[in-house]
Amino acid sequence: MNIEQQITTLRNQLREHNYNYYVLDNPTISNFEFDQKLKQLQDLEKAHPEFYDANSPTLRVGGAVTKNFETVPHTYRMYSLDNSYSKEDLEDWEKRIEKTVDGRVEFTCELKYDGASISLTYENGKLLKAVTRGDGFQGDDVTANVKTIRSIPLQLKGDYPPLFDIRGEIVLPFEGFAKMNAERVALGEEPYRNPRNTASGSLKLQDSAEVAKRPLDCLLYSITGERLSIKTQFESLEKARQWGFKVPEAAKLAKNLDEVLDFVNYWDIHRHQLPYETDGVVVKVNNLQQQEELGYTAKSPRWAMAYKFKAERVSTVLNQITYQIGRTGAITPVANLEPVELAGTIVKRASLHNADQIEKLDIREGDTVFVEKGGEIIPKIIGVDFTQRDPNTNPTNYINQCPECSTPLVRNEGEAQHYCPNAAGCPPQIIGRIQHFISRKAMDIEGLGGETVALLVNNGLINNYADLYLLKAEQIIPLERMAQKSAENIVTGIEASKHIPFERVLFGLGIRYVGETVAKKLAKHYKTIDALRNASEEELTTIDEIGERIAQSVVSFFASEENIAIIERLKSYGVQLEISAEKLANQTEVLKGSTFVVSGVFTKVSRNELKKLIEDNGGKVSSSISSKTNYVVAGDNMGPSKKTKAESLDISIISEDEFLQMIAN
Repeated sequence: MNIEQQITTLRNQLREHNYNYYVLDNPTISNFEFDQKLKQLQDLEKAHPEFYDANSPTLRVGGAVTKNFETVPHTYRMYSLDNSYSKEDLEDWEKRIEKTVDGRVEFTCELKYDGASISLTYENGKLLKAVTRGDGFQGDDVTANVKTIRSIPLQLKGDYPPLFDIRGEIVLPFEGFAKMNAERVALGEEPYRNPRNTASGSLKLQDSAEVAKRPLDCLLYSITGERLSIKTQFESLEKARQWGFKVPEAAKLAKNLDEVLDFVNYWDIHRHQLPYETDGVVVKVNNLQQQEELGYTAKSPRWAMAYKFKAERVSTVLNQITYQIGRTGAITPVANLEPVELAGTIVKRASLHNADQIEKLDIREGDTVFVEKGGEIIPKIIGVDFTQRDPNTNPTNYINQCPECSTPLVRNEGEAQHYCPNAAGCPPQIIGRIQHFISRKAMDIEGLGGETVALLVNNGLINNYADLYLLKAEQIIPLERMAQKSAENIVTGIEASKHIPFERVLFGLGIRYVGETVAKKLAKHYKTIDALRNASEEELTTIDEIGERIAQSVVSFFASEENIAIIERLKSYGVQLEISAEKLANQTEVLKGSTFVVSGVFTKVSRNELKKLIEDNGGKVSSSISSKTNYVVAGDNMGPSKKTKAESLDISIISEDEFLQMIAN
């Protein structure tokens, strides 16, 4: 056997032993024998660098150092899940599903593990990259660190597709977490608070050798890609196991909602026996074609629902109520609590939402209050222990002036929150608007964070987001914690943001009620900031999903001379305030005014590509057939009830070829 064959044989043997130990929990050789084989391979690779393999088992020990984690876009967006908390929530969800899809609906039930979400890309069976969830559209490339997690295969086996993404959670088992903390305490260091945050923080350690020392695990649950020849979610889990991934065995196929609830009830009791943190169950429509039919909202898949186990509750003392001002001027009352441990973290503050909530619960400073983590994420006060109340306390008087600029607060009719109307002169609003402008989903200015924005504002260097484009490195260097390199990075990041597309700039402007999805719709419809600026309230409300409240807010924003002056400055600095000619070249109005429903399986383009073609050519995609539908694009296996409904409403049913011909003309 020559050297290359020896290296290949050792790599294959070590991968198999690694899989047996870390995935199957069924080792077939001793740790000593494994280490001997690993040492032999390391020596051979060192002596023969010509046979280097980026996915060799020897690289599991780490050693690569990452100074800055590169932000990369996800090929397929990572959505968040809608939450449910009761049987009724799940029943309502099932009814919505049955209105949209044909045939019997089955569900896959999986445990919802609490860790750090990760997306792994495999090409020709090799791990290509590992990216954190980030904002769902893009995340940080943490490939070097993830390669040290031994339950993640670096080389797949079996009949895997040539290219796909697989999603999962990086978790830290309770046993490993306890061992890490015991070692830290022995060294006189503070113990880590909870496994989830420790797992998440581990992914961003600069030295992958340090990550390798941590007993991280990875549980996979979702395969994403084009034409994968997989029919169901349950089948995808089985396939992933065959390819070498660690997929929890708890997953169950449920034929109906009663079986889903049996799964939920069982794990609500038995979850504490699991080796990992879990905070609920994820229920998914099993049939992948039905998933495609259901599609997505702006934030979540319509075909999946997270059922959250009942939140942990504790009581503690409310020491003081303070008030925060957001970028829109909205006032949020905050409860400052006696620190208390809740669901693995120390809670010191909780939102009180608004004046109505305080009055409704009769919350007062000095009260003993009950605190929950809503969905086990955000702490909230759910009541007062009146048996502990001091009889001499007075009801809370909600503030009537802004705590930052002393401007009298306003409260619009029909709204729960109070607002500070001093948009131009209230420091938190000024800072908040600029922080929103530079955020990841907006201008994504590298090197510039929220704290630095506050520093720049407080030192009088900027007062609005247009001022950013006049900043010079020499102005930034004298500031606290600033150096030549960091100042230059900020200026470079600001310059690069001039290439951010119009819809993200529009979102970054911070117009009230104009979120990501609305910004995309407005940018696509009006194409330039000037056209949008001249739109009337009446015109705006004719756009799909733009209601009166959004229209009023947009018109109000452009009625401000100060806002117009800032936009004119952004234009002069080269910020993208219209859709680029390149993008416009790929868009037409051929399908303007027509609504399409896409149903079935297609051969020439994928369903997502087909939907994009509809939108790029001015059409609208709907998930369900109604009297407003103009066309149904029908592929193979289109549901019979959809066909019947379309025919009963006299809606044109066209093939994939007919649709492609329609836009070609």
